[in-house]
Amino acid sequence: MIFDLILAFFIARYLRQSMHTKIALPKWDKVLVYISYAAIILFVGYAIFPYARPVFKWLSHLLLLYLIFILFKEKVFAQGRPVLFAIAPFVILSLFSDITKLTAENDYLTWKSILNTGIAFSIVWMITMWFITNKQKKALDKERIKTKNEEEQKTIMASLKDELEIQVAQRTSELTRQKEELQHTLEELKSTQAQLIQSEKMASLGELTAGIAHEIQNPLNFVNNFSDVNAELIGEMREEIDKGNFEEVKLIANDIQENEQKINHHGKRADAIVKGMLQHSRKSTGQKEATDVNALADEYLRLSYHGLRAKDKSFNATMNTDFDSSIGKINLIQQDMGRVLLNLFNNAFYSIAEKKKQHPENYEPMIWVITKKLEDKVEITVKDNGNGICQNIIDKIFQPFFTTKPTGEGTGLGLSISYDIIKAHGGNLKVETKEGAFTQFIIELPIR
Repeated sequence: MIFDLILAFFIARYLRQSMHTKIALPKWDKVLVYISYAAIILFVGYAIFPYARPVFKWLSHLLLLYLIFILFKEKVFAQGRPVLFAIAPFVILSLFSDITKLTAENDYLTWKSILNTGIAFSIVWMITMWFITNKQKKALDKERIKTKNEEEQKTIMASLKDELEIQVAQRTSELTRQKEELQHTLEELKSTQAQLIQSEKMASLGELTAGIAHEIQNPLNFVNNFSDVNAELIGEMREEIDKGNFEEVKLIANDIQENEQKINHHGKRADAIVKGMLQHSRKSTGQKEATDVNALADEYLRLSYHGLRAKDKSFNATMNTDFDSSIGKINLIQQDMGRVLLNLFNNAFYSIAEKKKQHPENYEPMIWVITKKLEDKVEITVKDNGNGICQNIIDKIFQPFFTTKPTGEGTGLGLSISYDIIKAHGGNLKVETKEGAFTQFIIELPIR
């Protein structure tokens, strides 16, 4: 009986400490506190009132059983359920011993020594499991602290107050101006596209304009994204300045400067696209140059992923890359091939994002990017575990203006333009898919 009360008291205390119930589960924290108080009261009553010890004994059993019951039934205590495996043998043998003694005393005398031995072993088992569980808890706590420290290290930033506030204000004003100009340029491009589609050159110039509008949206997204990030960094910097953490302020300033360089880069890229709109025919006249395919694929994979994350911060996906280092450099038009890769990556992320909405718990979004050098060509494979493509439309996906996306989310020109670009490079673009399971696009490019 005494051991039951001690056990109930320490289990309640262990659950409160290990699961932080005072903060995380205040309702159940009160229940555990009441169990602890009840154990103490029963212990005192057992010592003060010898004639009522049988009653206190059974009350102690009931208290322990109630604690076991809530551990087993309530989902919030799933983390503490390993305790059940530790105390189960003792509780079962103890209850069996008391019930046998009460209902069949002769049988109890027969089994007394065996029951006592079993109870002793169950106590040893309980102590052993307690130490093992405690050791595992310490390991988990250590890992949790390590993760927390790593996250805190990622937030460290810095710079001087007055000078940096002036610089940040100037840069923010410039970024806002660039953002407005890009928005205006995009609207002009959309308007131009509508006019071209109505003209006799719809088949060629309409496709070109849509492709340019599709491509310019990406640097515009990055300009918007980095502008928003800089706004957040400015807020963090002011907080650090108020705290006097000037080393962290310097780090924040460095990040803002890096973001400004990225915005400038994407702004120039968008400007080049607009200026080249009427200078290029449907077939690109760009110059080929030696290009690291692995680096190009890795860059556009990250750009595509962060572009989607900028729109939906809750989205996450596992990206697996297997790049063949023996490929070296091959002659490509970098801008065109980047457009192809970006389109395939965007489609893949869109597919797994849509499937994630349908399977929020049991589905892990994944993308694979694989490069491989064969005898006379290079293969680039982009695979996702999304919804796949229906067999009845598989022959239409490379047709201009064909899309399965909702209105306003796709032009239907991405794969068509990508197919033409690959053909212009002397290569081939193939698709393999299984509905509901995966889709993979395979780019084949000649080495020479």
